[in-house]
Amino acid sequence: MSGNTEEIADVLKAHLENCGFHVTLDEIDEIDPHEFKNYSGVLLGSYTWNDGDLPYEVEEFYEDVTETDLTGFPIAVFGSGDSIYPHFCEAVNQLESACQESGAVIASTSLKIEHYPESDEDLSRCETFAAEFALFLKDSIKSLS
Repeated sequence: MSGNTEEIADVLKAHLENCGFHVTLDEIDEIDPHEFKNYSGVLLGSYTWNDGDLPYEVEEFYEDVTETDLTGFPIAVFGSGDSIYPHFCEAVNQLESACQESGAVIASTSLKIEHYPESDEDLSRCETFAAEFALFLKDSIKSLS
């Protein structure tokens, strides 16, 4: 809605591409979790609406995730929020829980950013998140070969 989560996604994309990964960005309401198998891993991003609610454009995806077998698939979740609300970035928690319940492997501790990543600290946290995800994927790929 505000572009904050998209900004985080752009920062993560740049870091992952610097690590040698090909990255595809899609809107969450256009993603089918059954197609995750076409990728090495997935980063999911969402802002949190109001006081801890999933945005309307994430609700159908959320339902699809709960009905999809993601056993062993690497996923990490990030998002933006506003700490004036008591449930800061709750959509991130909800998406991560749904993925775990569907069997996904959480490849990195979730990333929660206040509004958009503008401070050096926020950018560093984004870089660390992307690096942890990249390392997890590289280790996974090595173990398969």
